Amino acid sequence: MAIEIWAKTSGTWINVLTVLTGTTLGLLLRQRLPQAMQTIITQGVGLLTLWLGVSMASQLTTVPTRGIDGVVLGLIILILGGILGEWWQLEAKLNGLGDWLKHRFQGKGRFTEGFVSTSLLFCIGPMSILGSLNNGLTGNNTILVLKATMDGLVSIPLASTYGIGVGFSILPIIVYQGGLSLLSSLLGQTMPDAESNPYILMVTGIGGLMILAIGLSLLDVAKIRLASFLPAIALAPLIYWIFTLISGST
Repeated sequence: MAIEIWAKTSGTWINVLTVLTGTTLGLLLRQRLPQAMQTIITQGVGLLTLWLGVSMASQLTTVPTRGIDGVVLGLIILILGGILGEWWQLEAKLNGLGDWLKHRFQGKGRFTEGFVSTSLLFCIGPMSILGSLNNGLTGNNTILVLKATMDGLVSIPLASTYGIGVGFSILPIIVYQGGLSLLSSLLGQTMPDAESNPYILMVTGIGGLMILAIGLSLLDVAKIRLASFLPAIALAPLIYWIFTLISGST
């Protein structure tokens, strides 16, 4: 049983290992890299994050809809999710969790910002979703191993900027990716055409907009209340399903 669970979640544990390794390297280099170099590395990561966000968000244009543009539907979902997030005070609660971890483990500097930003960066995206589904359904962890490699490399400059808070992003990685892998394993059935599935495309597009916000934050362009938009990720497939029912009946 333990071997089977490992096979279905192996990509997640490899991801955890690479993030911890990247964080450790970043913390070691932190004292040796001049501030100017740390800044330029962070800006490079920020630019790449913007590109990734744009690439993901563009999936909204490919979502098959009737009577309304996928981008407009994405905007509606994002706003509804943001309203729910503000109502539930998710930003304050997630920051509170980060502050508690900072105090509990004596973190310094930008601990909370690093924890929140990297948690969202590592958990939102098509590779995380598709990789977890593929790992859970077939035991193939190729997508998650590729993602883990990217996350580990990105953790180095982020840890040198934000500190140890980056390492604590392994907690949502374990819960989100590991949980999704186990859930898909229990379902025991493959999702047809996962890469072109409109529900996944909608989630990917919404996630891309949030990744864009992370890039803007890394570049010190804007500080966006990212956590408040988290409900939009869960709302995306639900609202799309409701919309298809309505449009199909008209």
